[in-house]
Amino acid sequence: MLIAIIVYFRVLPETAYNSRVLTNVTSISVKLSLLLEYVWTLVPIAILIWIAIPSFNLLYQINEPSVEPGITLHVQGNQWYWHYFSGDKALAFCNLTLTSPDMKYFVDFDSYMLQEDNLQFGSYRLLEVDKRICLPAGELIRILVSSNDVIHSWAVPSLGIKIDAVPGRINEVWAMIHRPGIYYGQCSEICGINHSFMPIVVVGVKY
Repeated sequence: MLIAIIVYFRVLPETAYNSRVLTNVTSISVKLSLLLEYVWTLVPIAILIWIAIPSFNLLYQINEPSVEPGITLHVQGNQWYWHYFSGDKALAFCNLTLTSPDMKYFVDFDSYMLQEDNLQFGSYRLLEVDKRICLPAGELIRILVSSNDVIHSWAVPSLGIKIDAVPGRINEVWAMIHRPGIYYGQCSEICGINHSFMPIVVVGVKY
């Protein structure tokens, strides 16, 4: 198309002074081609459909893994703190904060940002919490995320996790901690005035 425009709509040197375009060599099939309109409309549509079919299959495979998770963690966003719950023994074993001595195999607690007055030497300001979530390293972890009020976002960049917590909806993400350590994150959704005070601290423990 570009070559046709250059050829048919060029201005010859001898007519450049009065800017007259040689209309006698213009092609009506280029200027008013209904077939060309169909082609450059239908071809991109066909390309998008061709890309979409395998993409849908890939998204389905990602959301429906064929393996069973090692543990399942439930995360609920609130204004402005995180609530964690799980009934897996592995998670309860490594977490030191239990709601009741009778609930030996359950983790159920709220995690708030630690205030500056309570920070210990070496702790990170605005990233430390009063209760950390402990996860086993080397295990396939399924994380179910929801919200009780507004849209939050549970994001731990070091683990490659960023998933929205939407009221009335449960979003699912899978992760694996390859190396034990402490991983910091934060709510990455503008969920209110204290949006930046919802830190996340994940402790990866090797069994």
